[in-house]
Amino acid sequence: MDRATRLAFTTYCAQLAQLNGVTSVTESFAVEPTVEQTLENRIQQTADFLGRVNVIGVSQQSGQVLGLGTSGPVASRTDTTAADRQPRDVHDLTGREYLCRQTNFDTHIRYATLDAWAKFRDFQTRVRNKVVEQIARDRLMIGWNGTSAAANTDSTANPLLQDVNIGWLEYLRTVDPARVFAGPKVGDQAGADYKTLDGLIFDAVNSYLEDWYKDDPGIVAICGRSLYTERMLGLIEAHSGTPTEAEALKTMQAGRAVGGKTALFVPFFPTRSILLANPKNLSIYWQTGTRRRTVVDNAKRDRIEDFQSVNECYVMEDTGAGCLIENIQVPDGAGGWA
Repeated sequence: MDRATRLAFTTYCAQLAQLNGVTSVTESFAVEPTVEQTLENRIQQTADFLGRVNVIGVSQQSGQVLGLGTSGPVASRTDTTAADRQPRDVHDLTGREYLCRQTNFDTHIRYATLDAWAKFRDFQTRVRNKVVEQIARDRLMIGWNGTSAAANTDSTANPLLQDVNIGWLEYLRTVDPARVFAGPKVGDQAGADYKTLDGLIFDAVNSYLEDWYKDDPGIVAICGRSLYTERMLGLIEAHSGTPTEAEALKTMQAGRAVGGKTALFVPFFPTRSILLANPKNLSIYWQTGTRRRTVVDNAKRDRIEDFQSVNECYVMEDTGAGCLIENIQVPDGAGGWA
């Protein structure tokens, strides 16, 4: 680390300490509540999809799912000469529990990178954003791929952070397996369950979602890009022979419509899966007051290290508004399925 970098880094650490009301950031400290909330907001703003889901601070490590959103109709009528009117809770408090587990977000930045940044006036912002961006990416990885919460995680064996926490998809598999449709065959060949992806999604909406969600405009088809690409490629090859058909395909591509729902591509989502859900039905709970942080200048490795942890979990508020279609099989080109 050269002299200018050392000065910039020292100033950064002093500013961080002042914001959190501590004398030094080189020893573990509890992040101030306002700083904690600001950091959560920045993480949410960094990834487009995280801006669509609920990221909620909760005071308890475990408790009942908040039930954000409504769980069904509330309109009614009562003859009050004979009985009292009975209000209905608009939230979906089904007795399901959440558990926030400590998750470590430990990062480092090489001296060489810091030296390159030191000449810029936004040095502190660059250092902060480097950490924030990775936390956002990790949350998406866990949300889509997390299946367990191991005491000692292994990123080599689980490159998509499968063992860090229970993600949204695994949550649905566990608490409401009836909303999971596994292994459908899609393609125009013998043995297919559906000829098209549109047919699969249309049927899943009608078969797996609660009635009051089937026509909800907020429900989208979160899917792997390759599935949508294969579907559009097939349509283009089959129906682009005339100007009218070509124009219709352009309109379809622009709207990303599939099975009557808007297709949404999100980083790290499983390639051969589709989640029918309103993003506002997906939540990340983080326990307030649990974020801990330490910044270390590790000269032995020519880098600074930022150790952060927070208790958090991933929840689907109303499972009746979700359907996971996974392990979708398509023709392998040899008469079989892959």
